[in-house]
Amino acid sequence: MASRLVFPAGYAAKLPPIETEKAIRKIKEFFQTNLAYELDLVRVTAPLVVAAGTGINDDLNGTEKPVSFALKGLPGVTAEIVQSLAKWKRMTLADLGFEPGTGLYTDMNALRPDEDLDNLHSVYVDQWDWERVITPDERHVEFLKRIVRRLYDVIRRTQKYVCHEYDCLTPFLPEEITFVHTEELLERYPALTPRERETAACRHYGAIFVIGIGGELPDGTIHDGRAPDYDDWTTTSAPGRCGLNGDIVVHNPVLDSSFELSSMGIRVDQQALLRQLRIRGMEQRTSLYWHRRLLAGELPLSIGGGIGQSRLCMLYLQKAHIGEIQAGIWPADMVAACRQAGMALL
Repeated sequence: MASRLVFPAGYAAKLPPIETEKAIRKIKEFFQTNLAYELDLVRVTAPLVVAAGTGINDDLNGTEKPVSFALKGLPGVTAEIVQSLAKWKRMTLADLGFEPGTGLYTDMNALRPDEDLDNLHSVYVDQWDWERVITPDERHVEFLKRIVRRLYDVIRRTQKYVCHEYDCLTPFLPEEITFVHTEELLERYPALTPRERETAACRHYGAIFVIGIGGELPDGTIHDGRAPDYDDWTTTSAPGRCGLNGDIVVHNPVLDSSFELSSMGIRVDQQALLRQLRIRGMEQRTSLYWHRRLLAGELPLSIGGGIGQSRLCMLYLQKAHIGEIQAGIWPADMVAACRQAGMALL
């Protein structure tokens, strides 16, 4: 059983299992409708698998290994189950001809077998992946903040709707989201780990957007890993601060901890891609199909991200374990311990 597992004292689910399933459907319908309206997005169908060796799959922090297998009908081709759709979406914006100010969203279903199972993490990942075409003069931190505020408004709007539908739930998200750079968190909490810094800031503000994830901090560390070929984490976003990306993180009152809802950012242009590949020593990726298309100017400038579906439902319905929202495979001792603590894992 994962050592990070949290058992909130006196926990009791506010909704029984059947009502929980009904609420999940309501949340997903409401949220995606409002997301599409707010950012002018069209729903598209997404793949579950992509071809290996093309550079299309997302390698997240650069260490996670995707699930792969051979295809009987395509000799010599290895398929990979997606880990996210960060790069596929941008390619699809080009292929479908989206214009600046418009974009797409999709239901992304992925497997991440390297995850450590705990209250927030499972092997199965479900999220809304979205991507929107931008113009060159929108590649700056103030535009990023405008999109974050609009997305956070959808998050709060959905919570209000859920709490209106279920009297046993009370809204707790603050009206505004606070922007904080990873360097500011390091300056403010030098003795804490990155996760502990986020928790301390979330307890103070309620909801934060952590800017600049992936780039090197003044002490030589990074706040968290980011692959070098989707988010731009090296372009200067403010005097002395780098990064045009970040995470929406809120305070989870049930777990009394930080709770990441979304990873997003302005994507790399040709210069940022080459710079970040060089930093990570991955220049060989320039020969891959997706990277060649970007460097040839075939892919539009974009902003995008992912929003955890089960994470959102878990937060809104004030559940203590993601296994109360999604069915999965869990260690037997975790299932038994959670049941005893009032968490019925599916």
